[in-house]
Amino acid sequence: MDIAKQIAEEQSLKLWQVEKTIELIDEGNTIPFIARYRKEITGSLDDEQLRALDERLTYLRKLEERKAVILASIEEQGQLTEEIKKSLEDAMTMVAIEDIYRPYKPKRRTRAIIAKEKGLEGLANLIALQMSTEPVAVLALAYVDEEKGVADADEAIAGAQDILAEIYADDADYRTKIRELTRAQGIISTTAKDPEAKTVYEMYYEFSEPVTKLVGHRILAINRGEAEKILTVKLEAPVQDILNYMKKRIILRDKHDSAPYIEAAIEDSYKRLIAPSIETEIRNELTEKAEEGAISVFGKNLHQLLMQPPIAGHTVLGWDPGFSHGSKLAVVDATGKVLDTALIYPTMGKKREEEAKVIIKKLIEKYNVTLISLGNGTASRESEAMVVELLKEMKRDIKYVIVNEAGASVYSASKAAAEEFPDFDEWQRGAASIARRLQDPLAELVKIDPKSIGVGQYQHDMNQKNLDNTLLGVVEDCVNSVGVDLNTASASLLGYIAGITKTLAKNIVAYREAHGRFKNRKELLAVSKLGPKAYEQCAGFLRIPGGDEILDNTSVHPESYAATRKLMEKLGISGEDIKSGAGSVSKEISKQSIDIKLLAKELNIGEPTLRDIIKELEKPGRDPREDMPLPILRSDVLEMKDLKEGMTLKGTVRNVIDFGAFVDIGVHQDGMVHISRMSNKFIKHPMEVVSVGDIIDVTIIGVDLEKKRISLSMI
Repeated sequence: MDIAKQIAEEQSLKLWQVEKTIELIDEGNTIPFIARYRKEITGSLDDEQLRALDERLTYLRKLEERKAVILASIEEQGQLTEEIKKSLEDAMTMVAIEDIYRPYKPKRRTRAIIAKEKGLEGLANLIALQMSTEPVAVLALAYVDEEKGVADADEAIAGAQDILAEIYADDADYRTKIRELTRAQGIISTTAKDPEAKTVYEMYYEFSEPVTKLVGHRILAINRGEAEKILTVKLEAPVQDILNYMKKRIILRDKHDSAPYIEAAIEDSYKRLIAPSIETEIRNELTEKAEEGAISVFGKNLHQLLMQPPIAGHTVLGWDPGFSHGSKLAVVDATGKVLDTALIYPTMGKKREEEAKVIIKKLIEKYNVTLISLGNGTASRESEAMVVELLKEMKRDIKYVIVNEAGASVYSASKAAAEEFPDFDEWQRGAASIARRLQDPLAELVKIDPKSIGVGQYQHDMNQKNLDNTLLGVVEDCVNSVGVDLNTASASLLGYIAGITKTLAKNIVAYREAHGRFKNRKELLAVSKLGPKAYEQCAGFLRIPGGDEILDNTSVHPESYAATRKLMEKLGISGEDIKSGAGSVSKEISKQSIDIKLLAKELNIGEPTLRDIIKELEKPGRDPREDMPLPILRSDVLEMKDLKEGMTLKGTVRNVIDFGAFVDIGVHQDGMVHISRMSNKFIKHPMEVVSVGDIIDVTIIGVDLEKKRISLSMI
């Protein structure tokens, strides 16, 4: 197989793009590096395209490796033919090549193998040929042999039928057709093991839907219900159509004496050998497809969450609310440094509430707190009421934001948190995390396992390796697209930069602690185990504000510094002009009527690279997250009982799933916008309309106080 050609056709890319990209991947280049700094070579393929290409490349290479193993095995058995070889070469999936290999694959002792050991293969062949003039019962007498365990003609016929059943079950063409029929006409049905039990799976207690119409979130819900032993799941195949197809292909002479014996073997083959494995295969296919969709949605949600804009310049009070264990507080300055922590018990009676107020007021006044980051967990409603009351009493210009505290407890108990805050208890680390995730969501959330961040759906039921790989790719793309400050970034954050392993990240932090601030990017080469290749991959994504080299605070790669300086010289723009924003590169190019293509040739760089350099010099160190909507800052409280149908509110999209989106409207209970209430136009998926972090207008269409459900509409 020409893998590059296959990928180019599948992904609608030019062959040269795929070939060059494969070369770059094989040379050990990372996806973020290729996407950002090798645009001329790939034809400007973006991160998403490159990851899809890399994933398919890995699959097809594994496919070719498996084909080679199977080919060698069949050849070793002396059964390799040109037809088998051609079939293997043409096969495009693991299922297809395993179907071809099935008759030649070493088996445990099956009923067919036992029958062959009894010498019944000859009888099976006579029955299959449908040519003998003798009745099968008569033919079978010749194979009766008590020493071999064949007592009579009936046992001989039964053994021969076992052999035929396995032959039919191992036929790749039959399996392919049966799989197609089952996919096209099959129905998934579910029933409850205990119909009286009250569970979240009640809608699946008596449920059936065609395989072709089952949507991903239902498949995953059914799988979970089955795993929890609440549901019984069956795949109802078009049995009669399948048997008719097999009989038509296999029984050549309907009225021949062999026909009824072959028909019985066909039915046994399908029900005993084919149907169970095809059902498993199709359910696995459905699950894989559902997982792919859910992982894709999870990845997009995570991307949007990580790319939320930082709220800079604020001293923040992080508030991790709680009841009996108290509310945990941490004050962090504008750089994220923890200034103070406190533990209060505002829900333990009036006296403790007053004590808590005194502590909070002192913290706010002492450190000039300008923003409160309030976790949305247990006791959040009571804490919010206290925050609003305090702000009114203090008459200060302070706002608060309800933040999703998912993962804070996971982080606070982690090794990374212990290394970052060795002198803090877990509660102090958690409160600090809640404060920091408002100041810089990306820098803080990368410390937490993405699966614990709270923007997924059925994430614990999925293939964990596939999920981890996708989420790792998302985090890498986000971190590298933003870039990080080399002198302030944590080891957790540095570990996601292209070319930097966890070990290298720790080495960078250790070097920084031993030698002080990095003055330029070249100094990275002095870090233990950070060689030229790692430097090439990571340098452009690391920023050094106020360093020796102005370009070190941009995404311009050191390999392009000479061309960039030549460009600045040509345009009469100095480093100080760039630093102060006084020199507009694009204006100078326009003013001097310079042709970009000719300029790229003159500078000996590609046009895409030149355009990236111009964009970066216009606004060095620009944060792409600036384009995202800021979170809603609140100063008053709203409760569910205050909601009325018809009210229109602003809300923040917290999570997007297959059938809708959860929206925070400031009442401690996210409302749900069903996909049918998102647009007047037909949409296949909510992500066509909303993303995590979007600020949207919603109308209340239903409030169920008892079940704590809020129904919202965007139309």
